[in-house]
Amino acid sequence: MNEKKLTTLEQLRQFLAGTADVLFQPGQDDSRYAHIVDVLRRFQYARLKRPDKGLILRYLARTTGYSRQQITRLVAQFLATRQLKKHYRPPKMGFVVTYTAADIALLAETDALHNTLSGPATCALMQRALAVYGDARYERLAAISVGHLYNLRQRAGYVTRRQHWTKTKGTSIPIGERRAPSPDGRPGFIRIDSVHQGDLDGVKGVYHINAVDCETQWELVATCEKISEAYLLPVIRQLLDGFPFRILGFHADNGSEYINHKVAKMLEKLQAEFTKSRPRHSNDNGLAETKNGVIVRKQLGYEHIPQHFAAEVNAFCQDFLNPYLNFHRPCLFPESVTDAKGKTRKRYPRHLIKTPFEKLKSIPDAKTYLKKTVTLKNLEKEAAKHADNAAAEKLNQARKQIFLSIHNRSKVAA
Repeated sequence: MNEKKLTTLEQLRQFLAGTADVLFQPGQDDSRYAHIVDVLRRFQYARLKRPDKGLILRYLARTTGYSRQQITRLVAQFLATRQLKKHYRPPKMGFVVTYTAADIALLAETDALHNTLSGPATCALMQRALAVYGDARYERLAAISVGHLYNLRQRAGYVTRRQHWTKTKGTSIPIGERRAPSPDGRPGFIRIDSVHQGDLDGVKGVYHINAVDCETQWELVATCEKISEAYLLPVIRQLLDGFPFRILGFHADNGSEYINHKVAKMLEKLQAEFTKSRPRHSNDNGLAETKNGVIVRKQLGYEHIPQHFAAEVNAFCQDFLNPYLNFHRPCLFPESVTDAKGKTRKRYPRHLIKTPFEKLKSIPDAKTYLKKTVTLKNLEKEAAKHADNAAAEKLNQARKQIFLSIHNRSKVAA
């Protein structure tokens, strides 16, 4: 390329704008150095203003292939000495290898014998091998520094000799049985899960604990500030006491908020079996996780609720949400149908759409599963207090009121 016809700064700007997609293949350093000197002298670089100097530097970087930092250094060298020279050259004999492949193999052998000690200890071993026991093989390794010893341990010759694999060992926690709950038509087998109410500027929100009975879909939602034991255990006790029937089973995923000795001790007093989800069996706790979306998220949303409002939200769930869910909100219950090929399918016929309370009443000998302080007559009175629409309207008004209150007070506090 004959670029000596470019004699003005405006021509350089047009050149850079018109060759944005052109790929240059610069030659050797000597030719590039000569090109830089020619351009700097042609445009009298030292006399230019700062924006024009930047234009020259961009042009040189474009045509030489050097980085902007390298061009800046070369221009500074030219301004200081009025010439450009290469100040480096490759070594005639190449780099000297101090430690050979045999030394690396000997280091790997030593580490294997002594089970890979620390760097200083290994250096001491090799010094003793030469000085005390006269092993000439360690003549070079005896003088190695600790830092370079670790460098040799990264070499390919070392790694290929010291490769070993350790299988991951699973940790067994003897709390709960890893299987799905088996209610067999009996109420009292609870599935439980946690729902987090969002973060705001790194600050955690409240946690909702959602507990659902496998057979009747009787559901209780409670709210706590945190899922540590001090906050969660009282809420779990509240939920278990709130179910009208005896607790026969308790199923959770593998979170440590549930899989711990204090929860296990609580369930042991209730004589309830404790089960936990299995790996690669997403349906083990599927009922609770489904209710998280269609109940908790629909009713309480996703917006951040500060933790100090947990008691108020918990009271809302206990007084308004839980009665509506169990006495007025219909749920779909499946029936299993086996076709001619022997494949079992689940269907949801209309006559099986019931509220959890209606499902509880339909269970044979339902009275035998109730707690001593609970009767079907009392539950009937609770269900008859409000019509379905009236209960829903009461719930919506209470939810609107509490969220408006939380929003206003959070805004004032902020």
